[in-house]
Amino acid sequence: MSEKTPPNEPEPDEAALAGRERLNEQVVRTGMFGTQTTGDTSGYGGLQVRRAPPPFTPRPYGSYFDEVADALTARLEADGGGFDEAVERVIVDRGELTLHVRREHLVAVARLLRDEPPLAFELCGGVSGVHYLADVGRELHAVYHLVSITHNRRLRLEVSVPDADPHVPSVVSVYPTCNWHERETWDFFGIVFDGHPALTRIEMPDDWKGHPQRKDYPLGGIPVEYRGATVPPPDERRSYT
Repeated sequence: MSEKTPPNEPEPDEAALAGRERLNEQVVRTGMFGTQTTGDTSGYGGLQVRRAPPPFTPRPYGSYFDEVADALTARLEADGGGFDEAVERVIVDRGELTLHVRREHLVAVARLLRDEPPLAFELCGGVSGVHYLADVGRELHAVYHLVSITHNRRLRLEVSVPDADPHVPSVVSVYPTCNWHERETWDFFGIVFDGHPALTRIEMPDDWKGHPQRKDYPLGGIPVEYRGATVPPPDERRSYT
């Protein structure tokens, strides 16, 4: 049986190709959790990680992934746009499909994924935040986990924004269940979901400073809310090496 080829798939423009080249650069990171010293008793201070570049998966994707991409492409083109305009890259890995969507197209893509019968991703199971210090200009990632109950399919959307401009449009108007999930992601990572009906703390106290799951959040040396105790920073703790 011959492989399925999407009809009239547009060629990526020069900007898209340049972006993909940058995404293919290997990342080397020393240390973890924000520490760069050897006094970290966790041992992570001297750790060096060489991370393979995130791939850009070419067509055909396999499984039902090509059908999803074709249906989304057809609907985006009918609206006067295009797949490459809204989606900066596609990754198929470990049997899972991830669409990396440009933030200005997030709400429109989410609505099409929910409303179009061939897609019918009726449920968003949650929004996750990730902070990659080494991903310069794209440090903050918001990840959406979608489920189609109708077709028994799963899909992941991912949006990347810089630390200097941590704004992502809220998808609460499309998936109301994201209300609390977007609040939690803002609380812990500092991603600002524009248009959210009430973007307030949900886990940390209302007067808490900072966002404690960011990689640059201090490990110690800051006041702790319990009985006024303090925890020294990692490089001032006793070293066991």
